[in-house]
Amino acid sequence: MSQFPGLAHVAVTVSDLEVSTRWYSALFDSGPVLDEDEESGAFHHTVFALDNGMLFGLHKHTGVGPTQTFRAEQPGLDHIAFACRQADLVTWEKRLDGLGIAHGGIKHAHYGSGISFRDPDGIALEFFAAPD
Repeated sequence: MSQFPGLAHVAVTVSDLEVSTRWYSALFDSGPVLDEDEESGAFHHTVFALDNGMLFGLHKHTGVGPTQTFRAEQPGLDHIAFACRQADLVTWEKRLDGLGIAHGGIKHAHYGSGISFRDPDGIALEFFAAPD
């Protein structure tokens, strides 16, 4: 087997697709490239195309309301980190401020630096930069 493949897409389940679509459209500064019911009818998906061919999807499952608020401490997803350069962290911090998105500021560790924030459902997100 050759190299382990990179991620093709990430999809998160949201409670209010309209609210989340507006929020992520503002964050990504672009609209979705796909917005349709999945062929089985089990869920609706709204998909954004990010740099490097990565897709980011929002799912709203049919007939299912929110069961609980997202918590990184529970089994499942902890957070999603978007890769950036160290030099770009201040720009991302200002962008989050401009969008009115609360965040924890730039934090530094020996393995890299990042800015943590949450989407409307409380899903943990981060801009992360490996050390230069």
